[in-house]
Amino acid sequence: MPTAEDLLAAVQGSPDAVAVHDRAAWVNLYARAGVVNDPVGSRPHRGRDAIERFYDTFIAPNTINFHVENDIVAGMTVVRDLSLETIMSTGATVDVPMHLRYDLVDEDGALKIARLAAHWELGPMIGQLLRTGTKGLAASMKLTPQLVAHQGLSGIVGFMGGLRGVGRKGKHLAADALAAASRGDGPAVHEPLRGATFRKFIVAGRTVSATTEFISGGGVVFVEFKADSLDIDSITTFDNRHDS
Repeated sequence: MPTAEDLLAAVQGSPDAVAVHDRAAWVNLYARAGVVNDPVGSRPHRGRDAIERFYDTFIAPNTINFHVENDIVAGMTVVRDLSLETIMSTGATVDVPMHLRYDLVDEDGALKIARLAAHWELGPMIGQLLRTGTKGLAASMKLTPQLVAHQGLSGIVGFMGGLRGVGRKGKHLAADALAAASRGDGPAVHEPLRGATFRKFIVAGRTVSATTEFISGGGVVFVEFKADSLDIDSITTFDNRHDS
């Protein structure tokens, strides 16, 4: 089994390649059947060709800085708690709170990313971009033809799917369930969360993620809702507690 250091090094290859705009290095981080779901709720990009088009649309034109708060390793998964600063070609800058989940596999003796799930809120990002004024408006106007060129009209529809999800109501329901779990009561009793506090709630599709804090460490929790309702389907916790 690879060590935690091995997994973190594989994941760190992503911001390293993005920083120097190395398209080949970034794409080669992914398994042959790799998936980029960015943001969660939008249509996933599956396979090398689609991942290359994702890079050309969303990474190549911009300067992107990763500001990492915490990394958690569990099995073959790395969860990264961060904010992502994107400086667009027009000079508009947005800073987006985010939780990234990388699921890795061993492929031909090398660690590769099988799936990237990027949990962030598309609507607030668009609002932040437009509040930057003429630079933000110009960036929005440039993004549409980039989407059409690299993703096609269906790609625009797929990307805008990131606006759909459980919304504010789902965020409140998740917060209530997590608070109950922290107390050790309620319908969503989840022993690993007893005594935790929560901040940085993010809605992406049918998932609400939150940064968790314990006396002995921190982590990220993912609250998944059922496909056809606002009933909670599962709660998954990743944390760095020294006693875990």
